[in-house]
Amino acid sequence: MNYKESYTLILNNIARFIDLTELEKQKYLSLLTEIKVKKKAFLMQAGDVTKYEYFVTKGCLKVYTINEDGAPHISMFAVEDYWTGDIASFMTKESTRYFITATEDSELLGISRTNYELLFQEIPKFERFYRILYQRSLISYIRRSNHGISLTAEERYIEFKKKYPNVVNRVTQKDLAGYIGITPEFMSKIITKVNRKQKVLN
Repeated sequence: MNYKESYTLILNNIARFIDLTELEKQKYLSLLTEIKVKKKAFLMQAGDVTKYEYFVTKGCLKVYTINEDGAPHISMFAVEDYWTGDIASFMTKESTRYFITATEDSELLGISRTNYELLFQEIPKFERFYRILYQRSLISYIRRSNHGISLTAEERYIEFKKKYPNVVNRVTQKDLAGYIGITPEFMSKIITKVNRKQKVLN
């Protein structure tokens, strides 16, 4: 069966971990909601209860908190083929402390908490998929926390470029600084320094 591009993207993502029959694919897709977010608009704000688990099919979003000084601390960027949201808020129905803003016009597929529970009843193998998804998310969070302690800002930037080559040129220096955990001015100096080193090596 031929699916539209957004459905094919999410089915391919799932196929990395579990195999679905054609009927199971159609059932899963019927539980999803299509969501569009304009550039600079909020998908979610602190104080909201997370209503969906999100899968990005087009665009780019940033997930962040605001510190006591009013500066953003960006925890991740989500582009095509990425999952995003706040799983703690989604599962507990408690308010989130995160903001999610679209940095480009974006399109997502979301599964609501009701449909999430229904999915496990209808297709139990999805419990394995989400377990793997959450494990990978936790590992990524731990590694990022360790890097924040053990790596310099320059090393964190180099690591980000290496790990997310499809993201680095789609975000502003200001947002990149918010992710690395430094000022935009320092971020600019690091980018210049790293680019200069790469030119010498090339």
